[in-house]
Amino acid sequence: MIAAVRYAEDAPGRLRVEERADPRPAPGELLLRVRACGVCRTDLNIARAELAPHRPSVVPGHQIVGTIEAVGDGVDASRIGRRAGVSWVGGVDGTCEQCLAGRENLCDAPTFTGYDRDGGYAELACVRADFALELPDGLDDLRAAPLLCAGIIGFRALRVAGVERGERVGLFGFGSSAHLALPVLQSWGCKTYVATRGENHRAFARRMGADWVGDALDRPPVRLDRAITFAPSGDVVIAALSSLRKGGVVAINAIHLDHIPSFDYDSLLWGERQIRSVANMTRDDAHAFLKLAAEIAIVPQASQFELRDAARALEAIADDGLDGSAVLLA
Repeated sequence: MIAAVRYAEDAPGRLRVEERADPRPAPGELLLRVRACGVCRTDLNIARAELAPHRPSVVPGHQIVGTIEAVGDGVDASRIGRRAGVSWVGGVDGTCEQCLAGRENLCDAPTFTGYDRDGGYAELACVRADFALELPDGLDDLRAAPLLCAGIIGFRALRVAGVERGERVGLFGFGSSAHLALPVLQSWGCKTYVATRGENHRAFARRMGADWVGDALDRPPVRLDRAITFAPSGDVVIAALSSLRKGGVVAINAIHLDHIPSFDYDSLLWGERQIRSVANMTRDDAHAFLKLAAEIAIVPQASQFELRDAARALEAIADDGLDGSAVLLA
């Protein structure tokens, strides 16, 4: 098979496109013929070594849409031929304190797709069968892929922020994940306020029907009940916090954050305002979001790249050069 591979020994950002032996599913696994794989900012963090390497080499990619081509021992063979999706969390131990408490996203020994095990920047990928998700009909591969991380993690961020119907919600940053959270908020009758850098992103948010759109650090014209930050910048966290009402919540949706500047407690955090982090997702998040996405007909905006152009797709993500998502088609 052809795969785009990140070697720990290479310069940050480099991917090698090469031939590799076809993988074979181990017991409890599925072999997927990759049809599409979304490109996530976390892939960029891995490629740039901003997240410490876990292996000497890895095939990135954790928003995989594929057709089940073979199964390992213990897996129902009737699944062969079906379409399935794979997300960032590729496995948990199921026995640690967090898993037993229903918090598998905080598992003490997780396995991450495209980081701990090879992912979807390839023609074939092996995945745990119990972490392969059913996909809604009606969405083609190009538009299904971004739902599998950008969509699910954005949905979890809304849950972590405690968003309730009809509230005023700010989205700080407007890339792949935020543009999928917006229609969820609209379906809940929420007023939406988008602060993001780049006129193209602001115009995109307006086209999608945001109630207010401003620059990255602008303060919305009303106090927000909830805010979710999608940009990996501590300055944005402070901007979101400064926009909250008393008792409001900021959820930080970032696996990597540059820093959080010092800030005044009395004016920004006092009044039972809260800052929460968003860590991974659960299968319950995935099932609930995919069900909702089908019900309200979420259609991601996606730009298509060939597998051999994976590095160029990552550059586009780094430059904030796309509206919506980037997707590799194998």
